[in-house]
Amino acid sequence: MTKETNQDTHEQPEYEVEIPSREQLLEAVEARLKPTTFEEIIERFKLTDERQHIGVKRRLRAMERDGQLIYTKANAYGLPSRMNLIKGRIIGHRDGFGFCKPDEGGTDLFIAPNQMYAVMHGDRVLVQEQGKDSKGRREGRIVRVIEPREGNIVGRFFIDHDLGVVVPDDSRLNQDILVPEEARNGARHGQIVVVKVTHRPNRRTSPIGEVVEILGEHMAPGMEIEIAIREHDIPTEWSAKTEQEVARVAETVPEEAYEDRIDLRDLKLITIDGEDSRDFDDAVCAEREGDGWRLWVAIADVSYYVRPNTALDKDALERGNSVYFPNFVVPMLPEKLSNGLCSLNPDVDRLCMVAEMKVSAHGKLQHSKFYPAVMKSHARLTYTKVAAMLDGDPKLRREYDHVLGNVEELHNLFKVLKRARQSRHAIEFETLETRFIFNAERKIESIEPVRRNVAHTIIEECMIMANVATARLIEEHDEAGALFRVHEPPASERLTNFRSFLSELGLTLKGGDDPSPADYAEVLEQVRERPDAELIQTMLLRSMQQAVYSPDNAGHFGLALDEYAHFTSPIRRYPDLVLHRAIKSLLKKQQGPSKALEGAWMYPDEQLDELGEHCSMTERRADDATRQVDEWLKCEYMQDHIGEEFGGVIASVTNFGLFIRIDDLHIDGLIHVSSLDNDYYHFDNEKHLLIGENSRRVYRLGDKVRIRVRSVNLDERKIDLALLAAESPAGKDRMAGGWKKDEAAGDKAGQQPPRKKNKQQKRAHVKAKRAKVEAKRKAMKGKKKR
Repeated sequence: MTKETNQDTHEQPEYEVEIPSREQLLEAVEARLKPTTFEEIIERFKLTDERQHIGVKRRLRAMERDGQLIYTKANAYGLPSRMNLIKGRIIGHRDGFGFCKPDEGGTDLFIAPNQMYAVMHGDRVLVQEQGKDSKGRREGRIVRVIEPREGNIVGRFFIDHDLGVVVPDDSRLNQDILVPEEARNGARHGQIVVVKVTHRPNRRTSPIGEVVEILGEHMAPGMEIEIAIREHDIPTEWSAKTEQEVARVAETVPEEAYEDRIDLRDLKLITIDGEDSRDFDDAVCAEREGDGWRLWVAIADVSYYVRPNTALDKDALERGNSVYFPNFVVPMLPEKLSNGLCSLNPDVDRLCMVAEMKVSAHGKLQHSKFYPAVMKSHARLTYTKVAAMLDGDPKLRREYDHVLGNVEELHNLFKVLKRARQSRHAIEFETLETRFIFNAERKIESIEPVRRNVAHTIIEECMIMANVATARLIEEHDEAGALFRVHEPPASERLTNFRSFLSELGLTLKGGDDPSPADYAEVLEQVRERPDAELIQTMLLRSMQQAVYSPDNAGHFGLALDEYAHFTSPIRRYPDLVLHRAIKSLLKKQQGPSKALEGAWMYPDEQLDELGEHCSMTERRADDATRQVDEWLKCEYMQDHIGEEFGGVIASVTNFGLFIRIDDLHIDGLIHVSSLDNDYYHFDNEKHLLIGENSRRVYRLGDKVRIRVRSVNLDERKIDLALLAAESPAGKDRMAGGWKKDEAAGDKAGQQPPRKKNKQQKRAHVKAKRAKVEAKRKAMKGKKKR
């Protein structure tokens, strides 16, 4: 029994009485074979006080609201699981229908358009499964909204016949929001606004809202970022308490912080980052030791400045990570820390946490230790400069002569680390990133590839080594709770689809139902020189699960590592900060209290579970927001290229058309199925291709194409393309059934080779021919009579 409080009622209680907990109430309902009435619950717990009756009613209503119980038409409380009810979240679709993503996992349920009128994208609902729809999908009927979507909605404001309407920017919200005149708050026709829903939709009325913020004109520079930030609820404001805490932080390292730290200011630690980087949270140094190396990875000691449960810590946790948009960052920490005290700028004292590691001549981690230190970066280098130095650039080698030995040893160490990575068969993707080049008006002038060089991989391998060492430390000490970076093997359904895709290309993934990273690495090695290598790699990536943060170590499949954790970026990732606190708590337990270990914190298991889920969510949120901005900017760029022709490759095949990756630009556009040849096309999900019903023309993943840009829709972030020509990557025929092109006749005439007929088709053909002959004979007979 628990005391009734404001937890369930959201009101201040006027009394305190003992009532059953949620767990006890659930057990009582589960124990009965049929739904339980309120009176039966009162009798079961022998509740005689009227205040107890009121308290239980409130708790039962809260359990209804959370979907734990269902109040039936027979005035009784039942369990959703026994009523075939499924809890999940609504995912809307621009065409009016939607899906329910079950909380417990499994296949999504299709929600028909007539069911979507009373719900919105993001609502948590109870759904009753209704069998299969015409396409064989699980179909559901919405029973109840148990948790309405949170947050305001961003959209474009229009006035139509004196009626104010906001059209949501998010196409998954397919209901326009009506805005009464008194709720417009100065919004003008065509502006981008933020609207708060004041009345939810039902089967007869649209949602009604109030404009709470005017972002500006539709095409204003940077508007795409403002929209993404609000649509994905990314926090951008610091609380007043956080600003007060940050204001009290000194501009330089405080004297007391030096106590009990290892002094590494003479060690030739250097930072290596991109040209436009402003925060430097890692520094490295390597020295030859015997037949191996000693490697130091120094990371900014964020935990010293961001103490647990402070306002600053709560704001950092809410953000979860920094979000990087083109030419704009939403940082996890205030700039005074991220670009100041917690940035390892050259020639200034900085506090750090150090992973000092002994690495063998074969690239194996032999030993590691962790400790707080004070350091001074001896050079701020860039990837470009380091690569040039290693290539022998005499000017740079003279300029950075004081750290040249460190750079060369880092390169030597990298070579053995790379061989070790290859020997454990880590999956190595050759991804090509792009960046936008803006002019003074923040309009895109060009889209350029970001070229990785040896310096990128040197730092990457050093960071991986530090992350492995940290994960092993946590694994050895169960009491030091922290979050692992977990990447589990591919799920069976994705694995099956990937194998099917490979078989169409004459490739095989070994390993049966449990392929290893080595099996995936072998596929990548086989296709490295193929023209469709990038496509195969993309499909391989799609077959993988998403990496998450978890207190339970399940290894990292992609890196082929048994343990892995994020230690190297506490400025921009909260899980790294959690890990630093855990290391300090271990050191504190071993060494006793010290100034250097301030900020140590031991997280309980239940809190780590919540942290893992939250940090995984904020990471996905950041990815979705940045992807949305990239798509908008690419559409804006392509507006100036409507009517132009480009080469490309089929990057994805769906039942509604072909997505084309435009060469050089790495921008995707859609060739809608209705714009293909005058034919009916059928989608083969297993083989990832479209087949013409009559022409037997085939369009498959990897085919090279020539396209023209037809139109660009900025609001929907869509680029429509027209197909001009297509060819298979390996010179394969374009027909289903193995027919070759007839260059001399069929192609010139625009005809296709005849397809092979089955027995029924042959009979029908013979029958039709006989009928034609008979009709001709009768016609001739009629002429003779005349």
